[in-house]
Amino acid sequence: MIFGEKQITLKDGRHAVLRSPCEDDAELMLDFIKKASGETDFLMKFPEEYDNFTLEQEKGFINSAYNSPDQIMIACFVDGSFAGNCEISFRNGMKDRHRASVAIAILEGFWGLGIGTAMFEEMFAAAGQRGGVRQIELDFIEGNKRARALYEKMGFRITGVKPMPYG
Repeated sequence: MIFGEKQITLKDGRHAVLRSPCEDDAELMLDFIKKASGETDFLMKFPEEYDNFTLEQEKGFINSAYNSPDQIMIACFVDGSFAGNCEISFRNGMKDRHRASVAIAILEGFWGLGIGTAMFEEMFAAAGQRGGVRQIELDFIEGNKRARALYEKMGFRITGVKPMPYG
């Protein structure tokens, strides 16, 4: 699904643009996820796990979200720099169509500016427009205090714990 462009004002007074990423953003998105996963241990992959992703694969990923009736991806740009990304994926099964999953990542230089809150608000609005969504889920790695504070502020609560399989 396509998210139309929206301008937000950050806590430091700068303006940011939220919009669906397009094919032209593929290289920026690859660079973003490698950098973001290197800045924190709390994302689901290490930076080197993206080394084999090609520009064409990333374009395919972007187009898949762009053309999907069940997924919205939102990118955040601040002064032309790729600052963050989020997505909401809706389920379609008869027993789980009331559920959606979200994911979010923001570069460290843009933490604490209100980007996460703004992106969650837009994902919640998309769920409201879709209708029938009563449960929005996310996974996070324990110890990520900043993220946990944001998630709790946005109304999330812990419903289960997946133990770490390694030390």
